[in-house]
Amino acid sequence: MFKVVMRYPDGSSEEQDEIFETEQEAENYGLEQCSNYSLGGEVLHMSNPGDYPLEDEDADFEIVEING
Repeated sequence: MFKVVMRYPDGSSEEQDEIFETEQEAENYGLEQCSNYSLGGEVLHMSNPGDYPLEDEDADFEIVEING
């Protein structure tokens, strides 16, 4: 069983609640979350560029194996 830990450009991290049977499922989820993070940043930037500048770095993720 696997979990995804998101790593953000500001140095923070967040362990996701979802549990996956396979590493591939976890990887697909992590990639989707990175895409969502990037898209969310773009939307915030378009709504108010002064308060939400575009970030130079993207979010990343790590897959961790857990005992289930």
